[in-house]
Amino acid sequence: MSKRSEKVAEAIHETVSSLLSRGLNDPRIGFVTITAVDITEDLSLARIYFTAIGDEASGKSSEAGLNSAKGFIRKELGRVLTIRHIPEIIFKYDHSQEYGNRIDSILREIGREHDGDDS
Repeated sequence: MSKRSEKVAEAIHETVSSLLSRGLNDPRIGFVTITAVDITEDLSLARIYFTAIGDEASGKSSEAGLNSAKGFIRKELGRVLTIRHIPEIIFKYDHSQEYGNRIDSILREIGREHDGDDS
């Protein structure tokens, strides 16, 4: 990733996080945290990864709410970014935290079984 695309991704991350902390007027969007922003080299597409507190249904609901707010979010990005064309945005639920929690619980279980074998 070039320096320019890294800076644009960072600006998108900060701006969208700020918008979410102030709250969007969509009840489907729960407590959402932006985890990463991947942007193409030509700055035409930004994938915004997020996590949401709650179950999978709340994640899907938040994703639907975020996707319906794309126009507003792009308009706000246009005020902040100093580039000619604002990238298209795609919101994707980030499953890496769930995956990490699952691995952690498996490792704890293995550790408990291993501790039980010593007695």
